[in-house]
Amino acid sequence: MSKLMINAEEVAGIMDCSVRHGYKLIQEMNGELKAKGYITRAGRIPRKYFFERTGLSEQEEDNEGI
Repeated sequence: MSKLMINAEEVAGIMDCSVRHGYKLIQEMNGELKAKGYITRAGRIPRKYFFERTGLSEQEEDNEGI
């Protein structure tokens, strides 16, 4: 089972950016979720929401490891 939440290091790896920018992206997406009434956790983002917002698919992430 894949992890439900991803952190800034994983975001940075997927988005090919710095970890600092990964934290910035997470902060932005957590703000969106909070505005919708969801409970958020600093420094983490739900994996499903991250892939929806970026327009990527988790299958693409899985294929990179092959």
